[in-house]
Amino acid sequence: MLSAGLPQGAVPKLERPGPLRERVYEALLELITTRALHPGQHLVESELAGHLGVSRQPVREALQRLNTEGWVDLRPAQGAFVHEPTEAEADQLLSVRTLLEAEAARLAAANSAKAGIDALEALCAKGERAVAEDDVDLAVATNAEFHAKVMELAGNAVLAELAAQVDRRVRWYYTPVARQRGKQSWIEHRELIAAISARDEQRATEVMRAHTEHTRTTYHRRAQA
Repeated sequence: MLSAGLPQGAVPKLERPGPLRERVYEALLELITTRALHPGQHLVESELAGHLGVSRQPVREALQRLNTEGWVDLRPAQGAFVHEPTEAEADQLLSVRTLLEAEAARLAAANSAKAGIDALEALCAKGERAVAEDDVDLAVATNAEFHAKVMELAGNAVLAELAAQVDRRVRWYYTPVARQRGKQSWIEHRELIAAISARDEQRATEVMRAHTEHTRTTYHRRAQA
C-alpha cells in the first residue's frame, strides 16, 4: 500500500509526449473517478508527485484546476482533499443524466442499424462477464462504454457533447454501486438493445429512463445505509 492510500497498480503511467500539467491532471482525475483516491482523502503534493514521477509544480497546477472543477477541495492551512459529493449534487447530476440518456436511446432506436446493434451486444456480453467474474473496475468501464455507444448511435453531436460533460461524474457516482447493480444492470441493457433493435423509440426511451433512475435510487439508498 502506498503512503497516499493508493492500491498497488492504481497509479497510471504518464504517457509522453504532451503538456506535463495536462497529463498529471488526467492521471489524478482518473484516480479520483475510479475512487482509487476516495472522497475526503487528503492529497499531499509531494506524495502524489513521487507516485507520478514528476515535480510538485504540475501536481499543484492540476490540484488547482481540479478544485475549480469541483473534484478537489482546497482548504486554507489544511491542504487539498478529494471532494465529498453531497446527496443534492449527485441527485442533480444523475437527474440530468436521465434526460440526456433517454433522448439518446430514442434517437438510437430511430437510427438503429445492424452494426450498432452488434456493437451493443458485444459490450453487453463483456459487461456480463465482468459481473460474473466480480471485476468491478471492468464492469464500470464497460458500462461507460455501453452508454457512450448508445450516445454515438444517437447521432446528435450536441447531445453527445453535453453527455461528455457529465460522463466522468456519472462514473464517479456509479462506481460505489456497481456491485449492487450488478447483473440487473445488464439485464436492463439487454432490454434496451431489444427496444433499439426493434426501432421502438418509445420503449427505448422508457427502458433507458427506468435504467438510469434505478442507478440514481441505488446511489441514494447506499448513502442512507
